[in-house]
Amino acid sequence: MTSKPTKKKRLLIFVVAYNAQHTIKWVLGRVPTSLAKEFEAEILVIDDQSEDKTFEESEGFAASCKSEFKITVLFNPENQGYGGNQKVGYHYAIKNNFDFVALIHGDGQYAPEELPTLVKPLAFGEADAVFGSRMLSDGAALKGGMPFYKFIGNKILTFSQNYMLQTKFSEFHSGYRLYSTRALQTIPFHLNSNDFHFDTEIIIQLVFSGKKIRELPIPTYYGDEICHVNGIKYAFKVINTTLRASMQKYNLLFDRKYDCRNDEENYLPKFGFKSPHSLAIESVENRNFVLDIGSAGGFVAERLNSAKNCRVFGLDVMSPRDETYFEGFIECNLDEGLPEQAPSNFDTVLMLDVLEHLSNPEKFLEELREHFKFQADVVIHASTGNIAFAITRLLHMIGMFNYGKKGILDLTHKRLFTRKTFINLFEQNGFVVRGVEPVPAPWGLVFGLNPFGRCLTKINTFLCRVWPSMFAYQFFLTVAITPHLDLILQATQEASKRKSSLI
Repeated sequence: MTSKPTKKKRLLIFVVAYNAQHTIKWVLGRVPTSLAKEFEAEILVIDDQSEDKTFEESEGFAASCKSEFKITVLFNPENQGYGGNQKVGYHYAIKNNFDFVALIHGDGQYAPEELPTLVKPLAFGEADAVFGSRMLSDGAALKGGMPFYKFIGNKILTFSQNYMLQTKFSEFHSGYRLYSTRALQTIPFHLNSNDFHFDTEIIIQLVFSGKKIRELPIPTYYGDEICHVNGIKYAFKVINTTLRASMQKYNLLFDRKYDCRNDEENYLPKFGFKSPHSLAIESVENRNFVLDIGSAGGFVAERLNSAKNCRVFGLDVMSPRDETYFEGFIECNLDEGLPEQAPSNFDTVLMLDVLEHLSNPEKFLEELREHFKFQADVVIHASTGNIAFAITRLLHMIGMFNYGKKGILDLTHKRLFTRKTFINLFEQNGFVVRGVEPVPAPWGLVFGLNPFGRCLTKINTFLCRVWPSMFAYQFFLTVAITPHLDLILQATQEASKRKSSLI
């Protein structure tokens, strides 16, 4: 019995072309016909409104050549730029259900003969993207005619980008790229620049989204082609976009095009260093009954349950992955108020990084006070980010007010507080603040629980004591409820009865 033939994967060989009338036929004729045996392959040429006869030469080749491939030639009615032209090609690949797309240049700078080798990691599922690198083989780039100043510039830019992004690429600036269209569909490449640093932006997107990238050596060729890249301008844009992307990793900036990781946990446990989480564990008494408002993943509940033998009741908009550590849990939208069915016999209430997410925290605190009006001894611990933190102030001073996925300017924050306004929030709604603890930035999460991270935490902690409103990243408050009038009236009536009985 003969086995059913395996359906070939579809490969688009995408040629970006601009003013390449003298080289385009030469490039197209060099595409290895062996690819047709392995793939259902098509060549796509997109002429980016060339001022010469690039389109006509491409059309002529497609009409006269008995190629193994279908050849499609398109012409942009308006110049899209190097990056914009790539967007059109990748969109074509996705719309036409190709599995892979290989980018080569119409000026012949990148050898089409290398395509069979470069496409293999994609075909075998070993990579989501493959980059042809001129820098993997020592000295090959210079031997191939790369000008020395470009060689040095490439090295410096790549070193800087690797340092900022914590990657290990041999070069960021090769235009020989092959992508899985499935990988392209997961990143918003359409938001990238139309300029030459599009190549850097798409690498960053792939890195941030956790895609597998493979580099393979390619020969270097520099001929008589005209370079349309302004080197200084290109270098500035590359460094600028890489720096901004690296700052997004630390939640100092936010750019939608780099928001590529959908499975990232937004709220992480902050133990092992001074934080609202660790302060809450220290502050809650053993065997307390704790209401954890905004309990997130249940990290604090787990610690309280195991380390302090506390009973914990949770409230949040989403149920935790594991409710084992909760005595009870109510899934609720806190913007709609405190659930009536929530118990009121708690010893401690936690609101860690919660109030900044509410549209009307004043109303929420008013309802909270009403809920505990007959329990004047309940202790409340609350925390929030400090919008006046030194780094945030510095960014504001130079005109940068950027929200991010995490941190003080979290995209989901609806209210922002300083030390004074956070204290006022409680005191103006019937509470009394018993203690204010400045909290340093979570350097342990940023740099890891290593000597450098611990050193930064110690320095920040010292500065918090010197000038808390400037250097505290967050504030942790210990709060009590001022006696409610219902409680005072009840006490007055009971005292009156006792006094009357003695007359």
